[in-house]
Amino acid sequence: MILSAMMRQGLLGLFVLCSALGAQAAEAPLLAYGARIAGDDARTRVVIDFDKKPVFFVHYVANPTRVIVDLPETSFGLKPEDLAARGLFTEIRYGAMGAGSARVVLTAKKPVEITVADVKADEEGRGFRLVLDAERVTEERFSGLLEEQQWTGTVTATKTGRVVEPPAAGEFMIAVDAGHGGIDTGAIGTETKMEEKSVTLAFAGELVETLNRETGVKAFLTREKDEFLSLPERVQIARQHGANLFISVHADTLKQRDIRGATVYTISDKASDHLAANLAVRENLSDEIAGITLKSEPAEVADILIDLTRRETQAFSVNLARSVVSSFEGQINLINNPHRHAGFRVLQAPDVPSILLELGFLSNKQDEKLLVDPVWRKKIAGLLAGAIRNYRSGSVANGG
Repeated sequence: MILSAMMRQGLLGLFVLCSALGAQAAEAPLLAYGARIAGDDARTRVVIDFDKKPVFFVHYVANPTRVIVDLPETSFGLKPEDLAARGLFTEIRYGAMGAGSARVVLTAKKPVEITVADVKADEEGRGFRLVLDAERVTEERFSGLLEEQQWTGTVTATKTGRVVEPPAAGEFMIAVDAGHGGIDTGAIGTETKMEEKSVTLAFAGELVETLNRETGVKAFLTREKDEFLSLPERVQIARQHGANLFISVHADTLKQRDIRGATVYTISDKASDHLAANLAVRENLSDEIAGITLKSEPAEVADILIDLTRRETQAFSVNLARSVVSSFEGQINLINNPHRHAGFRVLQAPDVPSILLELGFLSNKQDEKLLVDPVWRKKIAGLLAGAIRNYRSGSVANGG
């Protein structure tokens, strides 16, 4: 096949960009130390200050309309008000997207186009600033921008390169999944302003240490630092490690700030109640928040997965949930009806019993104090270890 001059030039540019991104990622992380945004519903300018010249790439995602800015590894030293959404944008998120990469996601009210995307040296020699000018465009123009794109970003929805050590013979493997991470901060504490991604990682680390003191148990983290993992990737990591259990840890917020206590969720194609349904919807938006385009499985595959989950694994997941609730009762606060169920995507491993544990609610002052308390975290980890011990004993007794 003979490539046109324009295609050869485009491919060469893409190669240069990939090489530059890779080279910059190998260096010390960029520092984003300042930002500002101004504009209205017709035009909006976003400026981000960096200590070094950033290599970046801009692309678009639909449903909802989003502008994605991919960067090499970046430390964001920004105040929340620096990039408070305004003008054309309803929400702006930024953070890590995995090893060597970061992302800014700008969610727009209406179709937009980035008409200026440029890096300029700071006049006072303090680094460089990335300037993005956005303008409102028609639906037809935005559709054209989507079709013209030849790049899908520097981050894939499911990474497969993680090195996995096979479990030792007879080892009971437990995947502990710290919810959210990187660009997806999760909920924000009412009083402390603590981010859910930090709360879950701190507890997950404590739980892994506690579980690894159990005879015959090997626990591991799906994420070991502040990085983004897609929901399918979390499931994939658990399965690659041959996990016997999957525990996803969360600490959400509710509008009703008087509600508090732990909740244990299992998967179901029908939610047990409105609270469970709403929580599943929010948690399932994690990939969308990070700007990842969701790829739906064929209907027959989805049906098979749900059927397998129900037949092969659901009973074990329910047994684990009941064991956790029993261990917590009388020891910590539990929500009313503490075992609930809904369609959580992160619980869809067809062959791994899985639960989602809401430790408490960052929207409740009392829960929030406990969630950031190391002593309380240690207590909960011990109770969970006991619940898993009881679950294993029951599984062996029943031939599982």
